[in-house]
Amino acid sequence: MNIYNHTTRVFFILSTLYSIMSCSDNSEATINEPTILNEFVTGSGFFEFSDFQFSTIKTYYHIPISVTNDSPIVFVFHGAGRNAKDYRDAMITKANQFSFIVIAPEFSIANFPGGDGYNLGNVFVDGDNPSIGTLNPEGEWAFSAIEPLFDLIKQSLNNSSSKYHVFGHSAGGQFAHRFMMFKPNARFNKVVSSGSGWYTVPDLDINFPYGFNNSPLEGISLEYLFEKKLIIQIGEIDNDPNSTGLRHNQFADAQGLDRLERANYFFDKALQLSQENNLEFNWDLHINEEGTHNYLTASESAANLIFN
Repeated sequence: MNIYNHTTRVFFILSTLYSIMSCSDNSEATINEPTILNEFVTGSGFFEFSDFQFSTIKTYYHIPISVTNDSPIVFVFHGAGRNAKDYRDAMITKANQFSFIVIAPEFSIANFPGGDGYNLGNVFVDGDNPSIGTLNPEGEWAFSAIEPLFDLIKQSLNNSSSKYHVFGHSAGGQFAHRFMMFKPNARFNKVVSSGSGWYTVPDLDINFPYGFNNSPLEGISLEYLFEKKLIIQIGEIDNDPNSTGLRHNQFADAQGLDRLERANYFFDKALQLSQENNLEFNWDLHINEEGTHNYLTASESAANLIFN
């Protein structure tokens, strides 16, 4: 082989590898285009997930420099502001501390409009008035995006995790606990449902979305459900009944008049059902001392709950 050609080829390979690795530590200051994920990527950025029934889901990520092939994966679900980037950013410090990968999909208003499209997972056309005729195909549920997104992450990053963790706050807390219910066979481990405005209670005598009746949840096994590792997180002073966006009607108010009361109601109702039916109960209620409805402190606490 010509020495010049051989040297040129080696230089090209090394330059390409260096380019890939040097560009892998992304930051919002330097990246405005979607990333093509690979096992060399670290830092923060976003990619576009299109393997789904809807249009592309913009997905924000943070991968710590200390990442390994078995680093844990945490899905983070934003609030009603659809601000996935902010929620991703709120987890960066903890992700670096505990060496976990943050995945924060953005469920846009355009693709998942209103509470029906996001908070209630797009299960029904009108989640407040569910019927067989308005039940969406399962492939169109917002909940159905998570498992294939997990597969994409694993494949792209050469990650060996068999399960993932979940954190959702406010509207994302609603999404998180309903995701666990509608997708009980999904590969999640710990689920932190934080600061939910109201809940779908495991009660067959109450119509969906406040209970299980008249929904696909009618056939769910309570034994299987209560075995899940669900943490209901709420701030000690997240108790303003006039909080912006907090739903009030006879069904929501039956759970309490504020988020703190409703979190306690949801947990107590589930605990009572488990005791009445002599079922194992792995749910927990965590009240953040002096905590408000702030997603920043809720994010930090959630990471500690998952990894401590």
